[in-house]
Amino acid sequence: MRRTLPRIAISFRLALREMRGGLAGFYIFLACIALGTGAIAAVNSVSRAITDAIASQGQEILAGDVRFELNNREATGEERAFLDSLGQVSVSTSLRSMARKPDGSDQALVEVKAVDNAYPLYGTFGSEPSAPLVDLLAKNGDAFGALAAPLLLERLGIKDGDQILLGNTRLTLRGTITAEPDALSDGFGFAPRLLVSRDALVASGLITTGSLVEHAYKVRLDDPSTRSTLQARANQEFPSAGWSIRVSDRAAPSLTENVDRFSQFLTLVGLTALIVGGVGVANAVRAFLDAKRTTIATFKCLGAPAPVVTLIYLIQILALAGIGIVIGLVIGAVAPFVALQFLEGVLPVPKETTFYPSALALAALFGLLITFAFAILPLGHAREVPATALFREQTFDNTRLPSWPYIIAAGLALAALAALSIASAEDRFIASVFLAAVAGAFILLRLVAVLIATLARRSPRVNSPALRLAIGNIHRPGALTPSVVLSLGLGLALLVTLALIDGNMRRQLTGQIARQAPNFFFVDIQGAERDGFLNILKQQMPEGEVTQVPMLRGRILAFNGQDVTQMNVPPAGRWVLRGDRGITYEEKLPDNSTLTAGEWWPADYSGEPLVSFSAEEAGELGLKLGDTVTVNVLGRNITARIANLRQVEWESLSINFVMVFSPNTFRGAPHAWLATLTDPSATAQQEASILRAVTNAYPTITSVRVKDAIDIVDRLVGQLATAIRAAAAVALIASVLVLSGALAAGNRARTHDAVILKTLGGTRNMLMRAFSYEYMILGAATAVFALFAGGISAWFVVSRIMKIPSAFLPDVAVVTLVVSLVLTVGIGLAGTWRILGQKAAPVLREL
Repeated sequence: MRRTLPRIAISFRLALREMRGGLAGFYIFLACIALGTGAIAAVNSVSRAITDAIASQGQEILAGDVRFELNNREATGEERAFLDSLGQVSVSTSLRSMARKPDGSDQALVEVKAVDNAYPLYGTFGSEPSAPLVDLLAKNGDAFGALAAPLLLERLGIKDGDQILLGNTRLTLRGTITAEPDALSDGFGFAPRLLVSRDALVASGLITTGSLVEHAYKVRLDDPSTRSTLQARANQEFPSAGWSIRVSDRAAPSLTENVDRFSQFLTLVGLTALIVGGVGVANAVRAFLDAKRTTIATFKCLGAPAPVVTLIYLIQILALAGIGIVIGLVIGAVAPFVALQFLEGVLPVPKETTFYPSALALAALFGLLITFAFAILPLGHAREVPATALFREQTFDNTRLPSWPYIIAAGLALAALAALSIASAEDRFIASVFLAAVAGAFILLRLVAVLIATLARRSPRVNSPALRLAIGNIHRPGALTPSVVLSLGLGLALLVTLALIDGNMRRQLTGQIARQAPNFFFVDIQGAERDGFLNILKQQMPEGEVTQVPMLRGRILAFNGQDVTQMNVPPAGRWVLRGDRGITYEEKLPDNSTLTAGEWWPADYSGEPLVSFSAEEAGELGLKLGDTVTVNVLGRNITARIANLRQVEWESLSINFVMVFSPNTFRGAPHAWLATLTDPSATAQQEASILRAVTNAYPTITSVRVKDAIDIVDRLVGQLATAIRAAAAVALIASVLVLSGALAAGNRARTHDAVILKTLGGTRNMLMRAFSYEYMILGAATAVFALFAGGISAWFVVSRIMKIPSAFLPDVAVVTLVVSLVLTVGIGLAGTWRILGQKAAPVLREL
């Protein structure tokens, strides 16, 4: 200890003295650290801002302290009495239906929401014109009032004061909706909102037995302290209610999970940028130590112990990294103030934006670990090289590996980085796979660099002096090949992966799925309407194929008697348990399914209730043959045993269900029917004619044109892809910075080479051609790797995770190759031009 403290003090003093020379040579180092740290800090700060806003504004998002949801039925007298005992209750009813013009000339799908006079209990409802909601929705003459989203007015070509028909009732539009406090808790809708009173909905005749209706009971608690125990109490007192209960501190769980997952993805992309930047750190440190080699030699000749020399430069590097991290943290701290201005109105945002220390601390820790992990090995090289060698050698490139303490230190830093990435991730499995893929990419890129150098060394002799020099530069000692391949390869591979995923998704939505999907879904078909409805379809589209199945709604309550709310369900399977599910019964195996385990029940089966479960979802939920599933349907709990598992073709967009029950399970239960109509040759005019005929004849049947839904999803995918591309651009920018740093680090050796070649008669034109050939070969080789690695990664994500067909898109290959060549050749020649202009005499005097 007596010797250690003085050494540290001396190291600090010498390190600070040397830093008086400024930041020359470290600008790319700073940019790499600042970019990666800033990306991680910004993403996590914005994510925290949104999730905190969801939690703090939970009462407004729910329009209550607690929300009880019931599907296809209203609360019984006892259930309603229980809710009334908790506090003030507001009831809203939601369903999809068709709004149409009185003359039957046009119609549109709408998300109907019927509210009572107490709505909203929290938050402020906004409309244009502004007036009490009760007055706007009141009945006047033979028409009820209604408010609509502006999109509905645009689709139907109507304006305020016009009338529309909803089911069997007439509505007068009295304004547009500008703010709906509980819209997020109602979930995503494919159609514009239409707000009416509950009296208007009753008069419409849309609520019939088997209709797909959701009743929400929002409660303003008299005693808010009971909120945490209310869900357990409600389920205990009414075990067969089958209601879904949400409290205000978990007002929008789906949105919160999606924000967390997307922020995790962007964090991993930012971490990729930081890891790529780590290569830049290593290059910058190596170049810095190369420039300081005479100083290091002087320290050693004057008797400075090797640990002191190492500590001097480690202190300098960490201090410079601290500057880069501070720059990144400033970016991350400011990001919420900027980003939330654009997200306001789309997502919940905090009323007062603040700083998020935990997000900034996480980014700073990532930055420090990356710096240390990639700087320690070059420092180890400097420690091992004797002073006499430093005076003779140009660089550290030919030295052996540093001693084992430095290798262990680098390994521990990388292990800590991996542990931190996994521990802070929402989905730790994805984070683990991602880190394994990055590690594999690093190893593979090193092998690619070795392979390129080996091929260049064994290539046949060429006549062109410029090309011969370029090939020699690729495999000579101290070549730029490893740095260029590593820095550019990872960023381009990530870009190719994301571009192929986006391209395949769009290809499926606009191509394969659009061709396979039915033209229409028809919902809420009552038994008495089936024959007349089928006749209309046959008249309007005689070549169309009609598929119809019985349709009920149920909520999964338990697996093998265990409450699903108490189970630790993997993220991939949570959607099955969230809300109610469409269910049906069938005597025969559905046409678009294939049995993977078990046997289908006989046609006349009359034993215990059986259920067929989707094989993929069963695997995600940990279910197997013989397990039991308890489902609440129409207020009644039904327990069925899993008789078989089947593979479902979800991508076909045809009628598919997670659960198909044996017919005896719901014998005598009231239900509606679901139907599809498929005719690939149908024209837009035919589809419009069918929509008009069905809606006018049966106003309570909801008609969904699949193409419209696909267009909405395609727009959402496009917006998501834009955000993903922006994130990928961060990694690519980091790659460009590292590439610039790698080339700058090699400029010293290149300067000597250029001067000697010019002295021996080489012209600037010949040298420029030689360097251009070298950069083009390296860029093309790296592009080939990026296409290979990115293609495999995209195939895995698209085919194994998204479960849709994957294809390699040639246009992505061409763009990637062009980007690679432009970056490599452009950046390389920009630095080379300055090198070729060096005077020969000063350089020759240093040799």
